[in-house]
Amino acid sequence: MSLVKSTATIGGYTLLSRILGFARDVTIASALGASFRSDAFFVAFKLPNYLRRLFAEGAFNSAFVPMFSGMLAVDGTQKAMRFSSEAMSFLLAILVVVTALFMIFMPELMVVLAPGFSADPIKFELTVALTRITMPYIVFISLVSLLGGVLNSNDKFAAVAATPVIMNLCLIIIPFFINPLTPSGAHSLAIAVMASGVAQWAWLVYFCYKQHMLPRLVRPRLTPDVKKLLVLIAPVALGAGVAQINLFIDTIIASYFNSGVSYLYYADRINELPLAVIGIAVGTALLPMLSRQIREGKREEATKSQNRAIALSMLLSVPSTVALIVIAEPIITVMFQRGAFTAPETVATYRALIAFAVGLPAFILAKILSPSFYANQDTKTPFKIAMVCIAVNLFFNLTLMGPLRHVGMALATSIAGWVNVVLLLIVLKRRSWLVIEKDLIRELGKIMAASLLMAISLYVMKGFAQSYMASGEIIRFLTLGVVVGIGALVYFAGSIAFNSMDCRAFIASRLRK
Repeated sequence: MSLVKSTATIGGYTLLSRILGFARDVTIASALGASFRSDAFFVAFKLPNYLRRLFAEGAFNSAFVPMFSGMLAVDGTQKAMRFSSEAMSFLLAILVVVTALFMIFMPELMVVLAPGFSADPIKFELTVALTRITMPYIVFISLVSLLGGVLNSNDKFAAVAATPVIMNLCLIIIPFFINPLTPSGAHSLAIAVMASGVAQWAWLVYFCYKQHMLPRLVRPRLTPDVKKLLVLIAPVALGAGVAQINLFIDTIIASYFNSGVSYLYYADRINELPLAVIGIAVGTALLPMLSRQIREGKREEATKSQNRAIALSMLLSVPSTVALIVIAEPIITVMFQRGAFTAPETVATYRALIAFAVGLPAFILAKILSPSFYANQDTKTPFKIAMVCIAVNLFFNLTLMGPLRHVGMALATSIAGWVNVVLLLIVLKRRSWLVIEKDLIRELGKIMAASLLMAISLYVMKGFAQSYMASGEIIRFLTLGVVVGIGALVYFAGSIAFNSMDCRAFIASRLRK
């Protein structure tokens, strides 16, 4: 129940953030459409986000949280907080230097990141200018990651989970006020990205101070604990961020196709909703729990936690995948088709969404399986697996980009995601770090059966709803809401009928209260 409660807290705030994120993306799509300005902004936005996910949230958290949680459980709060202060000070010194170098050499870097933009000098120069504005974001958001790791290790999940809400509010509100003062809407959005990093950092500083968990700024030193942290971080930068690296490769190749970057961005934004609400939420809650259980020698409890996390993630991710595949077209139509975003853009985007959705369960399972390695302080194995998956992604990108264009890139990412999960499972089983219980196999069968019922209902409802998609804005939203609502009710009824994850016992306990 602790895992479910923590996941619900993180997932709830993440869902709110994603709803605000959709409001933000609807505004961007309406103002910029799929144009050279939108391509330039998305590259400028993605670069610090890639660095955040690979090094801040991915590598740093996956290495820092097990060490910090283990120190809290065995060595006490004083040593753990001293370690967090040393890590923060060293991290800040590195980040300032790296960010400065990125900003100075941005034109040369952009030739590598988006080589297709070089053919259009205006688009290239705009992308360089916007990326220089957004780069300081990585400094503040990396500090947010460290402070979040401190709070999460102490089971304080709410404040950390709310930080993306702050980011989306900044990207919605700030451009509204500063747009008349900037050269373009893309510039005002880039400024809002940078400002959101400062706001998130200030938010967590307040909560860490309130909980007496605020690390102090000390002289940066390469202490033994910091050295160990760096040794763990290096491989995790690729191991934990394999999906982000694959998306990064997609961006480079997509820059050669007209508006390909934008199509992949809009599709990925939809696909990321269940990934964040389910996968990241469960993985974030699982990592400190597994770290404590393994450090304390409670292997049986760790096994139960892993199986419960897999079942919980699949209970939510499988129906999400089915829904994104079956009703991809009405989802994109309702969410984005307005203003400069027209019907051809909708078709190109929903096809990419289907390709991304095929890999959604794999992306989510990777978030659940990776903590088993990190909790055992093994970061080299996920790194090696990541290297294989990057090669797989590149191979299928080059193979499928010809016949399928940008859709082939999304499909290549999904294929690489499934290869990643299969390899993680094989290694975990061989090392006895993961024991698949019979109850988990039964649960997965029940989930698949309930999802099949939902798929049939969504397909039927999509046919009835087709005529309403050409109606006004409110009618379209209401129609999509009805379709999704009926699909969810069918899945919920199927879950009760098949008693997935003891649904009947859970409902009975709620009714008794």
